[in-house]
Amino acid sequence: MPFFSVVIPLYNKENYIEDTLRSVLNQTFPDFEVIIVNDGSTDKSLDEVAKFNDDRITIFKQKNAGVSVARNKGIELAKSKYIALLDADDFWHNNHLFELKKQILQFPDTGLYCNNYQVFYTEKVSRPANFNFNFDSEIIIVEDFFKASIINSVAWTSAIGFSKEKFNKIGGFNTQLKTAQDLDLWIRFALKYKVSFNPVITMSYKLYIYDSLSKNENEYNHIRYNFISSFSEEERTNSSLKLYLDINRYALAIRTLMNNNKGLYKKLKQEIDFKNLNLKQRILLHSPGFILQSIKKFQNFLIKNKLYLTAYS
Repeated sequence: MPFFSVVIPLYNKENYIEDTLRSVLNQTFPDFEVIIVNDGSTDKSLDEVAKFNDDRITIFKQKNAGVSVARNKGIELAKSKYIALLDADDFWHNNHLFELKKQILQFPDTGLYCNNYQVFYTEKVSRPANFNFNFDSEIIIVEDFFKASIINSVAWTSAIGFSKEKFNKIGGFNTQLKTAQDLDLWIRFALKYKVSFNPVITMSYKLYIYDSLSKNENEYNHIRYNFISSFSEEERTNSSLKLYLDINRYALAIRTLMNNNKGLYKKLKQEIDFKNLNLKQRILLHSPGFILQSIKKFQNFLIKNKLYLTAYS
C-alpha cells in the first residue's frame, strides 16, 4: 500500500494537466499512487494524461458532477491511509510529499497537514502566501487556525494532506456547494482536530487561471453566503471563527457591491461585527461599487508591475 494517494479532479485543463502531473511524478518521495477523476472533460485533457506511462496512475471517468463529487470519489478509491489533494492546474515543487510526510511523522494525531505555498498573480508575478501568525523554520501546530487564516488561508487545497479516516469522520466535501467547498472542509477539520503547518514552500497556486466553468455570479454569491451562514451556531461561542467568517462576509460584501447585488450586500453588512475589520476594510465596505471597480483595475495594474497591495496592508 503506498504512503500517499494523490487525488486530482480533472475538468477541461488540457493546457495545464501535463505540467501538473509531471510535478507529481518528479517528487523526491516516490511512494504514492495517483488517482485522476475525469469529471466529464470535453477538451483533450485525457489525451494529455495518456502521454504518461506510469503504473502509479489510475484514471476514473464520471459524468460532470462537480469538483466536490470528483474529489470525494477519488478519496473513496484511494488505497492509502493519507491523502494529498492537487488541482489540475496547480504545481508541486519536488519536495512537496517529502515535507508533507515530515508533518505526519511529527504530529501523527493531527487532522490537517498544511505546507506553505506561493501565489502566482500573473505568469511572472508571484509572492509567498501571507498568514496572520508568526513562524520560523520549524513545523508547528497552528495555535489558532481561524485567526491565522484571515489574510491567506493556512490550508490551501493543493498544499494539504489528511488521513482518509479523519476525512470520512467529518463527512468529506459538501457536494451541495458549487463554490467554497474547500473552505467549508477546512473549518470542519479545524473545529474537530489540530492543524499543523510546515513553513517550507512546496506548491504554486496559479490565481490568474480562471475556472473552466462559466459561473452565474449572483448564484455563486448566494451559495457563498449560505456556506458562511451554515456555521452561525458555532461562531456564537468561538470568537476566532466569528472573526474568520466576518472577513469572509466582508470579502463577499465587496463582491456583491461590485456586482450591484444590493439586497445581499445589506444582509451581509448587518451580520458583520465591524470590530473585526480594519479601517481600510471599513472604508472600502462603504464605498460605491464603481469606486471599488476602479480600485480593482488599479490593483491589477500594480500587480502587473510587481506591486501588491491589499486591504490588509
